[in-house]
Amino acid sequence: MDLRGTTIIAVKRDNKTVIAGDGQVTMGESVIMKGNAIKVRRMYNDKVVVGFAGSVADAFTLSNKFEEMLQKYSGNLMRSAVELAQTWRTDRSLGKLEAMMIVADKERVLLISGDGNVIEPDGGVMAIGSGGNYALAAAKALLKNTKMSAKEIAVEAMSIASEICIFTNHNLTVEEI
Repeated sequence: MDLRGTTIIAVKRDNKTVIAGDGQVTMGESVIMKGNAIKVRRMYNDKVVVGFAGSVADAFTLSNKFEEMLQKYSGNLMRSAVELAQTWRTDRSLGKLEAMMIVADKERVLLISGDGNVIEPDGGVMAIGSGGNYALAAAKALLKNTKMSAKEIAVEAMSIASEICIFTNHNLTVEEI
């Protein structure tokens, strides 16, 4: 059985970007293995934030590869993301990895996936993982109908997702840039 990470959300508002992730690691469909995993972290001298969902080992492998790309391309987020996506898609050993990443710096939020996609969201919000759609819907509604900060929206959206998705918990890691 695979160990899986769950829900990550990125919210951009008023020149602030926040990535939040829950702490639950689930084995298969029914066993919570850990409740306080860290799935969001800072990189490149704290100028980039990364959140990942999917198989834990795969996500760590991709996270390390992305950090290498940031070093190679002097922190250029888009270039590093595109290079990682290309490598991920073409390298046989990486091609089987099952994870997704949201990466952000002060200017951009990007989704990187194994099928070669690098996507910048419309509307300043993006979410991945099993509770991603719940968090995304909540965040979009909060962005549209409140004056809450990016951090407040991310935390509330994750709270709502954790009430709906059994693979998402309330134990959050939140990073703002």
